[in-house]
Amino acid sequence: MGKIFIIAEAGVNHNGSLETARKMIDAAAEAGADAVKFQTFKTENLVCRNAEKAAYQKTTTDAGESQFDMLKRLELTPDMHKELINYCHEKNIMFLSTPFDVDSLHYLVDCGLGVIKVPSGEITNYPLLREAGKSGRRIILSSGMSTIDEVREAVAVLKENGSTEIAVLHCNTEYPTPFSDVNLKAMRTIKAEIGVPVGYSDHTPGIEAAVAAAALGAEIIEKHFTLDKNMDGPDHKASLEPNELAELVKAVRHIEQALGDGEKKPSESEKKNMSVARKSIVAGCEIKAGERFTEDNLAAKRPGSGLSPMLWNQVIGQKAKRDFAADEMIEL
Repeated sequence: MGKIFIIAEAGVNHNGSLETARKMIDAAAEAGADAVKFQTFKTENLVCRNAEKAAYQKTTTDAGESQFDMLKRLELTPDMHKELINYCHEKNIMFLSTPFDVDSLHYLVDCGLGVIKVPSGEITNYPLLREAGKSGRRIILSSGMSTIDEVREAVAVLKENGSTEIAVLHCNTEYPTPFSDVNLKAMRTIKAEIGVPVGYSDHTPGIEAAVAAAALGAEIIEKHFTLDKNMDGPDHKASLEPNELAELVKAVRHIEQALGDGEKKPSESEKKNMSVARKSIVAGCEIKAGERFTEDNLAAKRPGSGLSPMLWNQVIGQKAKRDFAADEMIEL
């Protein structure tokens, strides 16, 4: 497996502020993330005016505000997108964004994005999936709230319309996600059933679940972050702060190193300890020339620079060709 691709999910945690969004790009780049991801939508195309907020949104924002009004103030304008894309280039971090409607998808394609992230809520949005497939871009598909059959069907739509590079992220769409609902093993099911690269989009508190996903073979890790969990907005409290994001990146990089190549062999770092930690066949007491080696006069002791005790049965019964002092290594 190659390098795990880490997406720092800014989402709407910029609260509609270009300055905050730029600071988030700074934080993602400093943390070592590979990409920073925003959300692109036209509220009028995304939600009906009478749509209710999710339960978690009602507790983290003004309960009297509609979902439409909440999203409207979190939109990024085309000019803001262009500034953020250019700023990501300056900071040497990939700009990503999630389109929530077909117009926004086409806009991101026109902006030159090479990767399109399809969010969990759009996994049953056939028109969006169709256009994403036609875009010719690499697709990252989140699969929160979906069954394996829905994932299979969405991937089929993408492929039927031209997609050749698709990765699927296992996800749970609750903010924050209870650990009992994470079900990381489903990531392996997706890989086995659908036959695509897999990853994990994490909404749990902390970094443990994301790190575990890396150990289980995730090729992409996505995690929400914010400049301050106490800021007003729907997703801040379920997000990492910059120092935590940096810890996540560090931990994932350690995990990908630790996974190794799968071949069981002594590592370079431990070879020097083999003679210290292993044992050799030695004389358990004084042995005179001509005496036979027996279970009673031999022992296995450190260091391991002599005959391996795995040769024990070949040594037993042979005659000593010289005198051996106690603890002296046996030579044949």
